[in-house]
Amino acid sequence: MSHLHTIEKKLMNSSQLIDQLNAWQKEGCKIVFSNGCFDILHLGHIDYLARAADFGDKMVIGLNTDRSVSKIKGPTRPINDERSRAMVLAALEFVSAIILFDEPTPYELIRLVQPDVLVKGADYKPEEIVGYDIVTAKGGSVKTIPFVDGYSTTRIEQRIRNA
Repeated sequence: MSHLHTIEKKLMNSSQLIDQLNAWQKEGCKIVFSNGCFDILHLGHIDYLARAADFGDKMVIGLNTDRSVSKIKGPTRPINDERSRAMVLAALEFVSAIILFDEPTPYELIRLVQPDVLVKGADYKPEEIVGYDIVTAKGGSVKTIPFVDGYSTTRIEQRIRNA
């Protein structure tokens, strides 16, 4: 199998993800979930995602669609389209699956995934994280990870525009 095909196989729709999650659960895998826009992948993202993946065996990322990124971040975003962002994330060896979501929050996606561990940045308190109720009700955990200072897509965008 080519490397490109291996990467593309990580991009899943709901039914593909359910099948894959069932297979992983039968293997006894611990599922980690996080979500975000991941517009321009930078060191802060890599640090965050690698640390998140360390909480389990399989890392699932809910990726905001282009439409939802624009609603959240404004009309100049996303800089990279959803397929590009998904492919870059899927190329990371510790990422197991990517699924796009268009809703304002990933709540329904978290309900679908039923992760063992839900991870977000430390700018949130665990009990404020969307999906906290779903994950803790099934005995899972919600973790936060501090960001790497000085890294954000917004800052990178501003530096490019000012150059």
